[in-house]
Amino acid sequence: MNQTFKKSEKIRLLAYILIPILITQISLYAMTFFDVMMSGQYSTEDVAGVSIGSSLWTPIYTGLSGILISLTPVVSQLIGSKRPKLVSYSVMQAVYLAISLAIIVLVAGIFALNPILHAMDLDPTVHRVAHDYLVALSIGIIPLFIYNALRSFIDALGQTRISMIITLIALPINVMFNYFLIYGKFGFPELGGVGSGYATAITYWLIAIIAILVVGKISPFSSYQVFREFFRVSWIEWRSLLKIGVPIGLAIFFETSIFSAVTLFMSKYDTVTIASHQIAMNFASLLYMMPLSISMALTIVIGFEIGAKRYNDAREYSWIGIVMALSMALLSSAILYLFREPVAALYSKDHAVVLLTSHFLIYAIFFQISDALQAPIQGILRGYKDVNVTFAMSLVSYWVLGLPIGYLFAKYTFMGAFGYWVGLISGLALGAIGLAARLRFIQHIKYNKAA
Repeated sequence: MNQTFKKSEKIRLLAYILIPILITQISLYAMTFFDVMMSGQYSTEDVAGVSIGSSLWTPIYTGLSGILISLTPVVSQLIGSKRPKLVSYSVMQAVYLAISLAIIVLVAGIFALNPILHAMDLDPTVHRVAHDYLVALSIGIIPLFIYNALRSFIDALGQTRISMIITLIALPINVMFNYFLIYGKFGFPELGGVGSGYATAITYWLIAIIAILVVGKISPFSSYQVFREFFRVSWIEWRSLLKIGVPIGLAIFFETSIFSAVTLFMSKYDTVTIASHQIAMNFASLLYMMPLSISMALTIVIGFEIGAKRYNDAREYSWIGIVMALSMALLSSAILYLFREPVAALYSKDHAVVLLTSHFLIYAIFFQISDALQAPIQGILRGYKDVNVTFAMSLVSYWVLGLPIGYLFAKYTFMGAFGYWVGLISGLALGAIGLAARLRFIQHIKYNKAA
């Protein structure tokens, strides 16, 4: 990370940090993408089961791992304020916290998984696949959370290409084990969609091991000597991380869990509708990787500038990131509209599923614009360590407004399942407006100082 003086320098630095993050996020997402796609090629019941399992896991994972994102602005501001000696202590506490969160997830899953799936009243085969997929995935939860803590440290130093390399190494291994375990190739058992859960768990172990080796052995990370001393657990440092991380995690949880709630409501529809909805949501999540990556890059550069008290530079980075996200959203929306049927065909051979998915993808287009505004602003606010309003906005816009609107459209209009997508789009738009107002307050009132 270096100080920049011209707009062109800021664009180059942001792009330097952003591109590896984007490749990393797409690669991490691609693991779920290939789980769903390759299960879809196996059977419609398997893709429905894996999709439902993924939709239950994603909000839990993203919400709790969102807590670990708190390490990124903490480390960025320590580096920006020239206090590097405190970094290793904060990183190790984040690793301890990551392990604790993973154990909580595993224990909660033992008691909650079956009741949740029973409440969905699924086809027996779909129920079995969803359950066994999540059990298989759970084998890799602890290393996954450790990796997220270490990745937050790696990215905070602006070395996002390292995270990219780790993930690019892991992705083909994930696809390979998917092939072996879903279809029973080369002597492996034929597990169907459940096999993708085991393949992903193996991959989680791989990326955690690589990240530990990188942080311990490769410069500049090794200079911080993160693993030199295994500090005692510090409740004070945990409280500091949680103060920033819990609102971040809850905001992400409220945003992602709304999609799981919609899945619960849609379980009353037939298997083709469930599969089509989940496939469209899966691809919409892929497109979300661009604004999400811009958000993560902005957290790093904004945190660095705020730590150095260069408030005008932070504002300039903010506008660059928002304009970049909106431009990419318009482009991806146009591409999605033109190629929605070929995209749907990637996931399934079932003609009915392909046709219905292509209709759902039209609604996914409207997700892109709101995401392109709200995601970067969330990242900017995290760089300022301003996270509480984002949490409240997520709760209100999605759960108080978005879900009820979707339910009303689905139940009392001709739209049926599509009505839930109208509700989700409404929640995204309302959240984007509220976050924009908060950003204006932070930059023009709270931090309205000369650089």
